[in-house]
Amino acid sequence: MTPLGVVRLVARKEVRDALRSRWFQLYAAGFAILALALSRLSLGEATGGGLAGFGRTAASLVNLVLLTVPLMGLTLGAGSLAGERERGTLATLLAQPVTRTEVLVGKYLGLGLALGAALAAGFGLAAVFIALGGGGAAAGAYGLLLGLALLLALAMLALGLVISAAARRTTAATGAALFTWLGLVFLGDLGLMGTALTMRLPVATLLLLAVLNPIEAYRIAAIQAITGSVDVLGPAGAYAARTLGDALMPALAGMLVLWTVVPLSVALLIFNRRSIV
Repeated sequence: MTPLGVVRLVARKEVRDALRSRWFQLYAAGFAILALALSRLSLGEATGGGLAGFGRTAASLVNLVLLTVPLMGLTLGAGSLAGERERGTLATLLAQPVTRTEVLVGKYLGLGLALGAALAAGFGLAAVFIALGGGGAAAGAYGLLLGLALLLALAMLALGLVISAAARRTTAATGAALFTWLGLVFLGDLGLMGTALTMRLPVATLLLLAVLNPIEAYRIAAIQAITGSVDVLGPAGAYAARTLGDALMPALAGMLVLWTVVPLSVALLIFNRRSIV
């Protein structure tokens, strides 16, 4: 079998396993239900339709993505290799005429497809209510939000695979994934604010530290997609708009891609060098 065929076969297996996983089903259903509920609530409370209704609903979806999507990607990735290693199925898989690189890439692609399907379902349900509320004129911005959410999910999945490649037990991998999620979601923003106030950082340094966090990079890009500007972020937003201009969105998307490529390369390095057991 060709390397591409092996990758495709492993990816199909991962998609099937993810769809049968109770945890993934819970994540996907929870995200879809929350997206639907937030859309109905936001459109119901909006004083006007059209772009006003879209903006309110999209802002709610962004906050949902910031909390749930990194958790989904990290925990799914962290449990992938560690879970199979603990059950002994990884040794069986690698005893076949396949390489570790093919296995890891196949797992990443399969889990990425499963995550993409979960995001598409949640955003799709929300899109129905946005369209009913007269927000169809902002379909392009909504599609951009979905694309950014997928980039964030893929970045967090790659980071989860780093944890999974290094961990020997599922519990240790899951614990490390949860700790990483807490650090990125909660301590990143609050810690950055505290550091900026204490050390009186220049605006350029503050912006750089913000976009180095993939979740913050997603948040800034999402604000840009919804409002067309990042002035609501204060001096850092004004500095970003002034220095980068139209290149701001590609730069933020590129940061999310970088957060995918680098951790995935590290995961490959660790997985290829460590023993199976």
